[in-house]
Amino acid sequence: LAQLFASPVLGALSDRFGRRPVLLARIAGIAANYLLLAWAPSLGWIYLGRLLAGATSANVATASAYIADVTPEALRARRFGLVSATFGVGFVLGPALGGWLGAIDLRLPFVIAAALAAANLLYGLFVLPESLAPENRRPFAWRGTSPVAALRTLAADAVLRRLALAWSCQWLGLGTLQTVFVLYTGARFGWGPPQNGMALAVVGISGALVQTLLVRPVTQRLGERRAALVGYLASGASYVVLALAPAGWVIYPAIVGNALGQIAVPAARAMVSMRVGPQRQGSTFGALSVVEGLTAIVSPMLASALFSVFARPDAVPHLPGAPFLLAAAAFLVAFSTIRGLRRLSI
Repeated sequence: LAQLFASPVLGALSDRFGRRPVLLARIAGIAANYLLLAWAPSLGWIYLGRLLAGATSANVATASAYIADVTPEALRARRFGLVSATFGVGFVLGPALGGWLGAIDLRLPFVIAAALAAANLLYGLFVLPESLAPENRRPFAWRGTSPVAALRTLAADAVLRRLALAWSCQWLGLGTLQTVFVLYTGARFGWGPPQNGMALAVVGISGALVQTLLVRPVTQRLGERRAALVGYLASGASYVVLALAPAGWVIYPAIVGNALGQIAVPAARAMVSMRVGPQRQGSTFGALSVVEGLTAIVSPMLASALFSVFARPDAVPHLPGAPFLLAAAAFLVAFSTIRGLRRLSI
């Protein structure tokens, strides 16, 4: 909820004052959030830290605008892919480091995370230049920064409307995976922390490899639109395999297929950036974060409800993988939506 309301405001602020100050403010907020979590004396303080994190964690929107500022259109998908690859690396290293530090002291992982954010803040202060030229900035207006106004901005443009719908379907699938993967593997195959830890490490590694090595050649050969279509098909197929996997080892081919599907993420982001001018990159990606935030609210509730209904021993049909079939349907919608863009100008 905090991200939902903060993202369009911060995106518009980055169009007015530049990307750098907004990025630095967000990184400072992330550091403060981890310090709050490290020394939280009660559950209420943890909620306060989560609110602060939600309001400041949508760095991808401003970072995407920064990349669009400094990158020719032909290279944007590849550079968006490199940013996504860093998430894959963090997805592997972060849990391992957190688990090791947590074994020493339960609060230590949050202290180290705050220190890493502080180091990032120092890098931004002393090394990172501003990317948005003064002539490309535009006035800030509060009336255009509500979530409703942000969604109206996307809906007013036929191409952005389709891209936003596909984006929400993409994050519905990801939210489903994050919500029920561990529950599903435990119920179907009796997996515990070691098996799930290994599988999630493969998720991070395979995703990082795809974003680093495949995004550029695939988008150069196919173009952003067709690359997104290939990605959505791969993701949809992988979720069907996840849902119907007859044995635990089948999870790994599904993970690799889902990693191939991540080609669609930078391709879609590049199409969004090419649709708007330099004056609207921040506000547009902020609006896209509103879509992402809404999906982040809905997808865990839908996925957990489906799992609760169909994973019961007496369920008819007994189908613990039902949430993954929902995700596969979402990717089919995304595929159909992007496929329709051939009739429009991107």
